[in-house]
Amino acid sequence: MRGLHTPVSELRKSVFVEVARIAYESENVKDDLEALPYKISPEETPKFGDNIYQERAISAERARLAMGLSLRPMNKPVHITSGLDQSSVNEVYYEPPLMQVIPSACARCEDNVYEVSNLCRNCLSHNCVEVCPVEAITIVDGHSHIDREKCIKCGKCKASCPYDAIGKRVRPCSLSCGVKAIGSDELGRAVIDNEKCLSCGMCMVNCPFGAIADKSQFYQMIRAMKSGEKVIAEIAPAYIGQFGPEATKDRIYAALKALGFQEVYEVALGADIGCIMEARDYVENVIHGDKPFALTSCCPSWAMLAKTFFPEVKDQISLELTPMVATARSIKQKHPDAKVVFIGPCASKKLEAMRKTVRSDVDFVITFEELDAIFTARGIDPKTIESNGSLHDATGAGRGYAIAGGVMGAIEKCMKEYYPDEELKCEHYEGLADCKTALMLAKAGKKDGLLIEGMACPGGCVAGAGTLIEIPKAKKEIEKMVQASTKPVPPLELKDIELE
Repeated sequence: MRGLHTPVSELRKSVFVEVARIAYESENVKDDLEALPYKISPEETPKFGDNIYQERAISAERARLAMGLSLRPMNKPVHITSGLDQSSVNEVYYEPPLMQVIPSACARCEDNVYEVSNLCRNCLSHNCVEVCPVEAITIVDGHSHIDREKCIKCGKCKASCPYDAIGKRVRPCSLSCGVKAIGSDELGRAVIDNEKCLSCGMCMVNCPFGAIADKSQFYQMIRAMKSGEKVIAEIAPAYIGQFGPEATKDRIYAALKALGFQEVYEVALGADIGCIMEARDYVENVIHGDKPFALTSCCPSWAMLAKTFFPEVKDQISLELTPMVATARSIKQKHPDAKVVFIGPCASKKLEAMRKTVRSDVDFVITFEELDAIFTARGIDPKTIESNGSLHDATGAGRGYAIAGGVMGAIEKCMKEYYPDEELKCEHYEGLADCKTALMLAKAGKKDGLLIEGMACPGGCVAGAGTLIEIPKAKKEIEKMVQASTKPVPPLELKDIELE
């Protein structure tokens, strides 16, 4: 859970910090990476579990994922650094798939299992026995007992128990997955169906054992900086508050410049372009055109949900560039020789950046969590660093993209400014399960005339898998930044901008 300091978050950060240090300082990367598990866990007493050997094995796999490498096979001897040379080239920054379950970390949680707790009072009515359609419940030693071989998991027993003595045990990662992409292997460990997975990362942040992780690109980004390449950052608006209340806009700018970024831009600039374009698209193609409805495009997991599970509605997805890509493309027009790094809250932006149509615009994607570790590795504190400039000034509309409903709100502001005689009919959905329901209704013709905003993470971008603080606190910080913005909506000239 974001905002809590737990052994899981501590282990993740420890690995990220050490990999960042290796990228910056190591003269022998392979030897230092092989030694990383012992640096994190130097004593024979484990810090993060019950078994020092398991702990080191997990750190080794996390180090590989942090380098953009896939997990090692469980039944073959493979070095931690195997494949490192191939992963350091400019064309590919991680080996698909993005999200992976670390087998040695998975606790093999039971999934979709009903069981009787010690709250059972052996009541006289025995409702649970009476309602079970397959006679899977009997009274054993004065308590109800469920025969798992017979149980069909209908839940009638749970619903009928007056003492709430029957519970349903669900694997946390599976419960958080809105597209049911998580199953079990033959040993009971979680496994991700990559044909279904949309890389939102909600399984990762909800696993209490830290057994699921995404792959990172910050090692390659740091190496590009060290090689002398011009590297420019674009940072998503959800950054505000992520590094502490004292980490103001100007201090974040100074911290990023201290890391070696030659320029720093707000991704909200791309959102400004996007909201005015999507307002125009809605007016021209839904209100006055033949499109039945319009779907926003800025959340890659939402867009992939539509394309993968509902191909019938994929043509309704906005063709406008996402804020990440629009900002990156404008940067590349000014700095064609630069590498562009998207810094944001989102794991699935890494997936978006791997698409052929985006590859030339966005070179690296890192999360706030990874950036926080890089700051630590370099001894940079964004809460206390001396200010020496400021981020570029985007509008309140573009900055509002960071929270659920923000895209819809930004488009509404633009409609009132530029199309005052037109009415925006809109809805927003958050969490892939609710997004899926919305798309089912849209497919059935129940959403005609609407602009539909979808966000894979409940709460919007501020709830992304790479965020650091509590979601309600992050939302408040965004709302304050939107209110403090000097311009509420994008300027009129953006209406005709072309990013080819």
